[in-house]
Formats: sequence, C-alpha cells, structure tokens
Amino acid sequence: MTVFRKFLLPSEVFRNISKSSIFIALWLFCCPSPTFARGHSENVGPGLSQLISPLVDRHPGQSAAQVLEKGEESLLARAWLTDHAEAAIDVQYFIWSTDNVGILAAEALLGAAERGVKVRVLVDDLLVDASAESLLALALHPRIEIRIYNPLHSVGTSKAGQIANLVTDFRSANQRMHDKTFMVDGRVAITGGRNMADEYFDFDQRYNFRDRDILLLGPVVEDMERSFERFWQSPLAVPVADLLRKEVAGIPPWRIGEIYAELHAYAGQPENFAPEVRQALTDLPKKFPALIETMVWDEMKFLSDLPGKNAGDKGLGGGGRTTSALVSALRQAQKTITIQTPYLVMPEGGLELFRGLVARGVKVRISTNSLASTDNLQAFSGYRKQRRELLQAGIEIREFRPDPAIRTELIERYPKLKKHAPIFALHAKTLVIDGEILFIGTFNLDPRSANLNTEVGVLVTNAELATQAERAIEQDMAPANSWNAATDNPDAEAGFMKRMKLRFWKLLPLDPIL
Repeated sequence: MTVFRKFLLPSEVFRNISKSSIFIALWLFCCPSPTFARGHSENVGPGLSQLISPLVDRHPGQSAAQVLEKGEESLLARAWLTDHAEAAIDVQYFIWSTDNVGILAAEALLGAAERGVKVRVLVDDLLVDASAESLLALALHPRIEIRIYNPLHSVGTSKAGQIANLVTDFRSANQRMHDKTFMVDGRVAITGGRNMADEYFDFDQRYNFRDRDILLLGPVVEDMERSFERFWQSPLAVPVADLLRKEVAGIPPWRIGEIYAELHAYAGQPENFAPEVRQALTDLPKKFPALIETMVWDEMKFLSDLPGKNAGDKGLGGGGRTTSALVSALRQAQKTITIQTPYLVMPEGGLELFRGLVARGVKVRISTNSLASTDNLQAFSGYRKQRRELLQAGIEIREFRPDPAIRTELIERYPKLKKHAPIFALHAKTLVIDGEILFIGTFNLDPRSANLNTEVGVLVTNAELATQAERAIEQDMAPANSWNAATDNPDAEAGFMKRMKLRFWKLLPLDPIL
C-alpha cells in the first residue's frame, strides 16, 4: 500500500499534509478485535439493531449525541460500530492515506465486505495517492464501492492534466469535499473534525491534534445519509473504475485475489498491531454500550453543503448552506460566543459581523493555534495579518501551546510518551452560543470553509451538550494550555526558522483560498 501525499494549494491541503496521514485508517478503527487478524471471526455481543432500536423507540422524534473529546474514545467508537455493522457502512472523508497502520485498516475494510456488509467510500481527490492497483482491488470487490470527488488532481489524472486543470479552472480545482462522516446501518454516525490519520486519534509520535467529534443516533443520522446520497449521486463523484479504465482492463482476477490474500496475511501477523491498539480493541465490548446509554437526547439539525458548494458565479466567494446557517446562528447571540477553530482567517464580512456582536454586548472568545503549534503556516499567515484588527474589535483570542498541560488528560497513555512527547495543535471546529447552542463539525473560520469547501456539522440547542463543549474549550484556553494573543507575545515562542517562513507567506495574496 502506498502512502498518500499531495501538495497543491494554500488551504486545508497544507493543513492535512501531516506526518502520517491515513484515510484508510478508518478501517484500523474497523479492525474490531484481534479476531479479525485470525480470519474474521463471528461478532460477539448484540448487534446494532438490538442495542439501538429500543433507545430510539423511547425518544420519538429526537436524536442522541455524545461529544467525543479524546482521540482514543473516538477511535474506539468507530471500531465498535464497524464490528457490529449488520448491513452497510457509508463513509465520506477528505483524506485517504495509507501507511503501515493503513494496511491493517484496508484489510478490515475488506473483512467487513466479506462478512456481507455493503461498504461505500466517497473521498476527495486532492490527497489521494494510492496505486491504481490498490484502489481497484478494493473497488472491484462486489460489496465495496469507491468514488472520487472532483477528480482533477490525482486519480486518473496525469501531471500535465493537473497543471491544465489548475490553469484553466482554478476555482474548481480549489473546490474540495471537506466533509467527514461515518455512518453504520443508517442508525448511528460520527462527524466532526477528525480526518483518518494517526495524529487525529492520539497515535502519532511526532504531531498530535486536539480534535472533537460527535457520536449520533436517531433521525439526524437519516439526514446525514440523505446528504451522503446527494454527494454519491452527484456527477462530481466518479467511480474509481471509470477513472482507471486502462488499469481495470490490465488487472487479472488472480491478482485481485492475491492482493486480498496479502492483506489478510499481513493482518494475521500479531507484531503488526501496536500493543496499545490491540489492548484498546480488546476492551471495546466493555466500553461502547455504556457510552450509548449516556447519550443526550434532543432535536438536532444536520448542516451540509450541496455538491459543488455554490453556483460559482462569484469567483472564489459565494458562500454556502452551512455558512448561511452558522451566520444566522451567530446573529442570534445575546450574551456569549465561544469558538474553537484551528485556522482563523476572517472571510469577507466576518470582521464586521463580530464587531457588531461585540458592540451590542456579546462576549466573543476564540481558541485557535499559535505559531508554535500550527501545522499550517499559510493559514496562520492570514490570521497573523488580521490579528491586530481582531483584538481591536474586542475579540478575546487564546493561542494553543505546542506543549499544553491538558495533554496528560487527553491521552491516557501519555506517561509512556513523555520522553518523546509529540507537538500538539488544535484541529477542533466548535461553536457555542449563549451556553445553549452547540455546533460541532468540519467548518473552519476561514474563507475556504465559507466559500469553497463543502462542509458538514450538527447544530443543537441543548444546554447540557453546549456546556460540556464550552467547558472543554475553556480548559484549552487556560494559561497552562494557551497564550493570550493580546498580552503574551506568543509568536516569540516559535522557532527562528518558522518565524522566517511566516514572513514569506505573509507577503503572498493567499487569503481567498486559505
């Protein structure tokens, strides 16, 4: 399996080209237990229908949610859900990358299909860099379908074609599907900020993201499935086999079987499972049912953009359904707004909106990355050019430290990592209004999320959930975890070379695509 890597434009492209990006790592989380490595044994315990149906029946018209703060618990949730899938797994993600762990993940995807589960994967084209043979072997399985969104850069596109697409249609080349959804049997789902890579689940040894997901049951999952179906049926979503017609003709059936056998053989070697992953997967049956029982029930709304985002008649602008919904929610604020966003570059009209909110007495606080913690100098350069205006507008800003004290709480096994602790950075995308309205999703506070990338998320008016998320953000904003942008001079905490690179990026007119 090939490590996926692609570098194109200043955007979340830069943000997500991280140390060991793994899209197929979704199926590491789908490696439900070491029994998979021994030949995909029977599932143990109740199926999803048996576990979830009674809960949904007791709360007609309502959905359930549980905020997943820790990467490990979010990983465990995906693993347990995949192990108990009875009919279908639908996933929609921005990154698809493989490494050693990704090989195990790909094997688990194959195992789910071999158990009879229908698997559909929709992935954005920009960062895909798998070999044609690897993609086709999975896509040609009778129960696996893989489609590529807006294929202008990677799958089936030559280098010359990539350049031509950039030159002739710069806007389309920058329109990416940033959605991150994971749905099982149309009954339970996860969405939020996490891409499928080690660093989003606290398993990277060099770089780790502070992120946030939300686990969902009930009618909101049906809305997510409808959104997925819109994208799946869109002309922008192209089957892998259609993009790789020559390769399809050249791959014999025996080679496909050989690839499957290689995946199973690799996963059958116990040494290929990290001890902590193996132990976590072994503990799953004890943890997940209890997690579901503690979920909060209320009415919830799933926000999602349409394929293509907008009509495209406003250049690199244009907004979208998610943008409009979030702006509308912000305008309703009466007392407080608390935002956590890894990339803070105000879109057109954004600064004026927040100035107006502050002027009428709304307290606005934003938690974002510092220069020392950010993984994306291009996006940070946009924020750095606006920072003084943001502070003058009355917005309180806290910049996350690369060595926050909270890291010992976020990662249970942190004592083992202490000698070689990874750099920490924010990646959560969360909005809390008046301590009652909560949004968790994929939307960054920047022009790219506002105008170019398709985005998703869940909006709910529930004081319990909103307070839980706001307290977590406030903890991240505490002095031990973040610097005060107005008083602490956090830029000085970054290394000399990083500061010099920032100067270069600030010279470029990149803001509309950040």
